Amino acid sequence: MADAAGAVHGFPAELTSFVGRAQAVQDVAGLLGQHRLVTVTGPGGAGKTRLAGEVARHIADGFADGVWLAELAAVRDPAQVAGEVAAALGIRELPAASAADALARALARQHLLLVLDNCEHVIGAAAELCGRLLLAADDVRVLATSREPLRIAGEVRYRLGPLTVPDPEDFAAAGECEAVTLFADRAWLVDPGFTLDEATTAAVGQLVRRLDGLPLAIELAAARVDVLGVAQLLERIDDRFGLLAHGDRLAEQRQRSLAAAVAWSYELLNEDERRVFRAVSVFPGPFTLNGAEMVAGAGAGPAVLRLVDRSLLLPPRAGPDGRSRYLMLETLRAYGAALLADAGEDGQAGAALAAFAAEVAEEAHVGLYTRTWELAGVRHFDAEDVTLRHALAWAIDRDRATALRLVLAQALWWQLRGRLTSQAPLLAAVAEHAEAGGDQWCAVQMFLASAASQVADSDAALERYTAVRDVLEDRQRPASEAGPVILAVCLGGRAMALVQAGRIAEGAEDSRRALDLARESGLRGLEAMALACLSIIARFNADHDAALGLAHEALDITDEFAGGLQRALSLIVTGVLTDAGDLPAAEKACTAALASCREVGDMANLSGLLRHMTILDLRAGRFDDATAHLREQLQIATQTGMTTILVASLDCCGHLCAATRRPAEAVTVWAAMSGVFGSRRFPEEHLNRDYRDELQRQAREMLGPAGTRAAQERGAAMGLAAAAEYALMLAAEPAFQAPGGAPEPGIGPGGAVPPGLARLSPRERELITLVAQGRTDAQIAAQLYITMRTVSSHLDRIRDKTGCRRRADLTRLALGAGLI
Repeated sequence: MADAAGAVHGFPAELTSFVGRAQAVQDVAGLLGQHRLVTVTGPGGAGKTRLAGEVARHIADGFADGVWLAELAAVRDPAQVAGEVAAALGIRELPAASAADALARALARQHLLLVLDNCEHVIGAAAELCGRLLLAADDVRVLATSREPLRIAGEVRYRLGPLTVPDPEDFAAAGECEAVTLFADRAWLVDPGFTLDEATTAAVGQLVRRLDGLPLAIELAAARVDVLGVAQLLERIDDRFGLLAHGDRLAEQRQRSLAAAVAWSYELLNEDERRVFRAVSVFPGPFTLNGAEMVAGAGAGPAVLRLVDRSLLLPPRAGPDGRSRYLMLETLRAYGAALLADAGEDGQAGAALAAFAAEVAEEAHVGLYTRTWELAGVRHFDAEDVTLRHALAWAIDRDRATALRLVLAQALWWQLRGRLTSQAPLLAAVAEHAEAGGDQWCAVQMFLASAASQVADSDAALERYTAVRDVLEDRQRPASEAGPVILAVCLGGRAMALVQAGRIAEGAEDSRRALDLARESGLRGLEAMALACLSIIARFNADHDAALGLAHEALDITDEFAGGLQRALSLIVTGVLTDAGDLPAAEKACTAALASCREVGDMANLSGLLRHMTILDLRAGRFDDATAHLREQLQIATQTGMTTILVASLDCCGHLCAATRRPAEAVTVWAAMSGVFGSRRFPEEHLNRDYRDELQRQAREMLGPAGTRAAQERGAAMGLAAAAEYALMLAAEPAFQAPGGAPEPGIGPGGAVPPGLARLSPRERELITLVAQGRTDAQIAAQLYITMRTVSSHLDRIRDKTGCRRRADLTRLALGAGLI
């Protein structure tokens, strides 16, 4: 078997290019330079065999007797492993009883690299053979591929991960990723006309991500491009095992379909490992060992560790909360879920997951009510977000009691993350199954009231707060330990809803009652909040001294209470202090609260505090800082959909434009705010009223009657989406000029025509104007007396001509062209 250095034996000719994995080739080659046994492990279809062949060719020159491949996939009897390796090496007539020893003696004077491919199903025999070879043949090195390690002395393991996949936030820039490159290369083989353009790159990026970056799955998908196309492949990928079932006819059976590749691994498990594999497939994302044991049973821990060894679970990684979590690839999860359903175990596993999720949520929830443990609680929620969503979706239809537990435990976290308004329908659905008048019912109603307040629906908020108040004050209701706390919070929320509705005196009465309750119960945090509410009411009543005194009294309460409550307190008090002219105290309170918001990701309070900081920046002449703070505030407002935040953002934008000598834009954005929100009152709008009135007067004076009227008409024509986009454009390009100079030209008519607009017909310009005004396709069709299909066709042509794919992009185009 002697041969020249650099000779490669037994490896099939490569008929396709080797894509990606440059770093993996280098890593494995480097390990073989230092160690005599390297095992490459990974799930089925990860490309272990192809990588081993590339490494072998890369380093073959370093072995005097060459590189030899022994393929073990077809070996069924472990006793035949040594004989199969000997045959691959061209060694004949080994004694059957001690084939491994005879092989070791035959290789004792050889200098070669032996590649043992696909060891997992004969892992014990392969490990024994490698152990003997390493002891008897000093110049032999072994590169093994397997779905689990050999676990013998001297072995170095290299875990082969998936190919790099695109960032889900930027699929348009996916072209350089290994997974996308592999797909394109293989797709071209079946469809030479295939290209990666803007549309297909994004679709391929999503597809390869759904396929976990597994080379086999990607190649099988690419082979279907000629009959399905990328879009249909992506649409049908949920049925990946039925879809990716026709691979290379000459390949090993386990490589001809995705299902066969996964089944090969599954069939190597013992019964307990199979049971645990099926059970943990119910997790939609990363999970802890404790979670696996709660879902799959107390004895599941050892099986989970074996599943990691066998490449059916990814090794644990620390999550946002510092806890280690395992992850199952989506392809393996889909296979496990199908087996779980076939075995009739999916209901039991779903119930166990929901129970586990409820325990996790309640544990994390407790921390949100203390400043010390708030950050840990938030991070715990963040780490389990995917599981909590999945569990709640399951429980809503099947286990209403658990669904109620999940909703109540998560509601405060949703509020911190700015998701309360989007989750309000879930809250409302669950509230129907809570015991009327009970503590759980009251808690859900108050969160729903808070969500209504965030979208400026003061009537709905007031109705829910009033219902809770009436229940809590009912003398026939059994006393509850939490009753005084809930009532104090309820009265505070009701007071602000009353103020929003213009019922100031009633709001003051509720605030005073909340203050008395808080003091009677020793609830210092709620006492501070009641004082803050009274301070803002005093400002509404033009009692500046009382407002300032109450604000400072609230800030002087320094007992430890929940971080979110303290940030909400700072949000209210900062506005009062700024309005009253105590700018140093306002900036101190605002800066501290902003830092706390950023630390825990409190989106609800962060946006309001950014509003106050923008005003403080403007008053201090920090125009660049003001612009940055406004931009961040607007982004949060548009992401969360909280109307009260948006109105404050628009008001703030008007302040910025006025301060940076853009009177037309200032008048326009204030007119848009008034047009969108009408006669509704907002505490945020009332604060700094005198300051804003003076700025508006100066802007109107600079513009003159005709200019003022044009700017007001433009703002009045804007819908909510257009107003938000307009403000974002102003914040992105402040056109800053210090007071005293001539006004800069702003965004609007008279400037250069934006790219793409010149190619539009008058009808198409009319359509994007309606889109910018917030009209839906159905509303546009009704207004223009055309069909929905015609509207859709027009919009498709507009998108092709302008490159604006989203409605927000079309809105910006219309605004930039002055169409509204």
